[in-house]
Amino acid sequence: MTESIDSIRLRAARPLEAEPVKMRATSLSAWFGDKRALSNISMPLVERKVTAVIGPSGCGKSTFIRCLNRMHEVVAGARVSGDVLLDGKSIYAPDVDPVRVRRRVGMVFQKPNPFPTMSIRDNVLAGLRLSGIEPPDEDALVEEVLGQVALWDEVKDSLDRPGGELSGGQQQRLCIARCLALEPEVVLMDEPCSSLDPVATAKIEELIHDLRDRYTIVVVTHSMQQAARVSDYTAFFYLGELVEYDHADVIFTKPSDPRTEDYITGRFG
Repeated sequence: MTESIDSIRLRAARPLEAEPVKMRATSLSAWFGDKRALSNISMPLVERKVTAVIGPSGCGKSTFIRCLNRMHEVVAGARVSGDVLLDGKSIYAPDVDPVRVRRRVGMVFQKPNPFPTMSIRDNVLAGLRLSGIEPPDEDALVEEVLGQVALWDEVKDSLDRPGGELSGGQQQRLCIARCLALEPEVVLMDEPCSSLDPVATAKIEELIHDLRDRYTIVVVTHSMQQAARVSDYTAFFYLGELVEYDHADVIFTKPSDPRTEDYITGRFG
């Protein structure tokens, strides 16, 4: 008997090798006013692995990751149903502080957004200061996180230089460093390379590969090649629905759903 699409989705909605799950979306739906952007999304995010979220424009990719750290709700008229679990606990429970969620689940945006007139050093520390957190050794922390994003050697002699004077790729790595300074457990990246040149893109992809040993990472991308290069797991979204979730090599070589194959081979999207 041919396996049904529903049973494929159910099977694929679990880590395929019983790896530890850091986050899990359960029947997650999202709206902007009356417009439904996500419909019944259920999928895991495996701990210390990279999950790529792919799909055509308007399919709900960015909305999905904004629901993972409760940024969706800051938009007027936006709402969600279903749930998102972080270490098995609901991030939408009434007693949960969304600011605390956003510290544990950090976000890197599509366009680099350092504070342009603020120094490189102060950009790294900005999130901590806005949260009222004083690290015991600011200089050591700045060196550590800039080292994690492979930026320290490039800027160590010019930390007082405005962040806005850096190249686009350097600015994006600075924004990632600012995120990491808050010691998140999950890092969400919304098309982090879309405005970068190929050389800067390669550095960000190498950085993602290096960070996966310490963080659970979710990357939204339009690039099939990038998703195949950086991800351990891949989820294909279409019209607000999760069509297929699996190991990346399965998605890109033997997808179960013909819509996935049509998308990754360029027949639409």
